Amino acid sequence: MQKPLLAADVAPLLFPDVALDIETRADGSILLTNRLPPRPVTTSLAQRLAHWAQRNPERVFLTQADDHGRRVMTYGQARDEVMAMAGGLAAKELGEDRPLMVVGPNSIDQAVMILAAMTAGVPVAVVSPAYAQPAMLPWSKFAAVLEQVTPGLILADDPGAVRAAMEAVGFARAPVIGLRDRAALTCSPRADALLAPLALDAPAKLLFTSGSTGAPKAVVNTQRMMVSNVQALGQVWPFLQNRPPVLVDWLPWNHTFGGNFCFNLVLWHGGALHIDNGKPTPAGIGQTVAALRASPPTAYFNVPAGFDALLPVLEKDHGFAERFFERLDILFNAGAGLPASIRERLEAVSIRACGRSTPILGAWGSTETAPCSTILYFHTPHASNLGVPLPGTEIKLTPTDDRAELRVRGPNVTPGYWRAPAATAAMFDEEGFYRSGDAGRLVEPMVPEAGILFGGRLAENFKLLSGTWVNAGEVRLAAVAATAPLVSDVVVAGEGRHEIGLLVFANEEACRRHLADALGEEPYDGPAAEHPLIRQLIAAGLGEMNAWRSGSSTRVARFAIMADPPSAAEGEITEKGYLNQRVVLRRRAELVEQLYQQSAF
Repeated sequence: MQKPLLAADVAPLLFPDVALDIETRADGSILLTNRLPPRPVTTSLAQRLAHWAQRNPERVFLTQADDHGRRVMTYGQARDEVMAMAGGLAAKELGEDRPLMVVGPNSIDQAVMILAAMTAGVPVAVVSPAYAQPAMLPWSKFAAVLEQVTPGLILADDPGAVRAAMEAVGFARAPVIGLRDRAALTCSPRADALLAPLALDAPAKLLFTSGSTGAPKAVVNTQRMMVSNVQALGQVWPFLQNRPPVLVDWLPWNHTFGGNFCFNLVLWHGGALHIDNGKPTPAGIGQTVAALRASPPTAYFNVPAGFDALLPVLEKDHGFAERFFERLDILFNAGAGLPASIRERLEAVSIRACGRSTPILGAWGSTETAPCSTILYFHTPHASNLGVPLPGTEIKLTPTDDRAELRVRGPNVTPGYWRAPAATAAMFDEEGFYRSGDAGRLVEPMVPEAGILFGGRLAENFKLLSGTWVNAGEVRLAAVAATAPLVSDVVVAGEGRHEIGLLVFANEEACRRHLADALGEEPYDGPAAEHPLIRQLIAAGLGEMNAWRSGSSTRVARFAIMADPPSAAEGEITEKGYLNQRVVLRRRAELVEQLYQQSAF
């Protein structure tokens, strides 16, 4: 039985009924499973490419802006190039001892090589190009990645930078070829006879953790993990079968959100992926807007920072907003909780543009779960609702300290970390559930179908001097919502102290717009976030938040506005715009000390 996504003025998409089995155990743990039976995994992503190439060879698969306008690759063209490259990789005798490594931003050439490696049965490590850039000197993360992977061949968008970094860290065991020069690998005749047999459980792709608490760890991704995930997604989002999805996407493929969720969703359902060369920054948002204007998506995936950067354009340019929403089925947020203020603005601009509120969905997962473990396919008023387990995936809420850890078991879970048996053993509990390190709780304990609320990272929580636990994730979301749109994000401090403090990262553009409205003709040349009026408004927002909170573990007593944005090079913020609370607190320890020397606001 199907039912519409229910909410006033929401587009009438049809979704399956939500039905879960729940087991409550004597130790307080809760086990959740979806009653929808999972589909068997019988094919690989490379075989799915061959399927669409045979069925619709002229259908557009990938496009990307270049110096000549926009480069287009159809499914038929992709199959032919992938087969030729697979033969070249097979001839290089690459394999689990000598994987392929790809270093660069999203591109058609990178997509071809990733699929070629899968076709040839060669594990492919997809690495952030930032690791090899001079800003990351002394390249410790890149050195760690090279030593873990021991690549037999490296394909790089910027081969000069990669060679320089390799020389600096003393790694000279692999040749480096430019991605644009990949034609040198072409094998003729075609590689059909050289292709690896179907191996659903062999390492197919290596994606790296952020390395925020040490060296990045390579997570093994198998075909079974990725295919089971995208198949389950199609079960709960039937609109994907109604028409091939069209995505305009910037999310980096070296992360699981962009590289598995978005890329695999398009490939599996025979859709089109328009690579967005922009980013959710003042310098990059113009390219994003141009790409969206040229090819309106049917589903739009982003992180909170991306929606925050796009919203001012949607709100100012009604023509662009109409174009953006004209065939949009869903908006999807992941990577971090979507502040209520951003959600409300998205709903408002959607109603103005197309007369209805486009469903805003989300999910939860990690690099280790390829990536989804839970998914939303119902309306919820809670911005931090993670949804319910995907078909075939089990979620266990395990009591730990004052909350419950989310643990996962299913075909989407990695067999382990690459060449790291100790770390692999530590990641699973005695029942084989992956320990995510994230906290969660049921929205309604008696109605598990209402979803799971995200409770933050367990490692980010801390105790005040009183011994009371602080849920840093909950405080962060509440503080950002209370101070929107002036504040982009906050870091919660206070471990071992009497009260909570915040390091505030302001939204400079929003602050400047507010000052222009408030001051009229009076110009203000300095950083808008440093203006006394902005500080007063942030204090007022936090004061209103505190009015509903009684305990020291939930109330904010002091805050400091950061003069410098979070540093990506130092690991304070990821490529997806997620703040690493621990790294920020460590790097800005002196500012935290100063914060606690000043008076409460």
